[in-house]
Amino acid sequence: MAKTQCLFEPFRNPPSEIEIRSCLLKLYAVHGDVVRKAKRENRNLAESELPILWILTPTFSDRMVTGLGAVEITQDWVQGVYFLPHILKTAIVVIHQLPENEDTLWLRVLGKGGTQKRAVEELTELPENNPFRENLLEILADWRKNLELRDNLTREEEEVIMNLSPAYLQQREEWKQEGELYLITSLLEGRFGSLDAELSGLVEKIAKFPIAERTHLLLSLGNLSREELLQRLGNEEV
Repeated sequence: MAKTQCLFEPFRNPPSEIEIRSCLLKLYAVHGDVVRKAKRENRNLAESELPILWILTPTFSDRMVTGLGAVEITQDWVQGVYFLPHILKTAIVVIHQLPENEDTLWLRVLGKGGTQKRAVEELTELPENNPFRENLLEILADWRKNLELRDNLTREEEEVIMNLSPAYLQQREEWKQEGELYLITSLLEGRFGSLDAELSGLVEKIAKFPIAERTHLLLSLGNLSREELLQRLGNEEV
């Protein structure tokens, strides 16, 4: 979807006919800007240079699909992606119809109800080295925090908070761990200067200590030489 220039229009509830037309107006306003720029530069404009519009909706009725003349192209795209006539350069992604796999996870977290809940649970189960996991967890955690700050939450907003809770709790734990590692690194650098590989290797080891032992060790750094610290940690069982 993002391989070419495009516009994304996400909806929390299914868009109406008027909202669909408003999206199309914005798309063609952008097309107009692109065409005028090409004319100013005195160059020909390829059709592929004009952005595509992706409308993201949690659900969508058959009546709306038919009224828009939208069709699925299942040989190239997954179920739930409907394309308007080619000349309109627009597609609609019906999130609750998407197959539940990792390729669609990044869209399904924008769904509603059980679709969103299952997607968030899948996200928290991804391996920590997944390239997208950390960014998406942070975005969803921020979304939940922002919702909690609002007054007079609607039932739907309360549901979103519940759906996003696993992502928030996992991200909060990771923020806590990152903060602890940063603190330990800073204290070691303050005592010994720039850390070499040997001292850097102690950071995670110290972080695994019970909090009382870890605090005692860090408070006593000023009285320990490098050799004493290495010897002490080398004898500790983590």
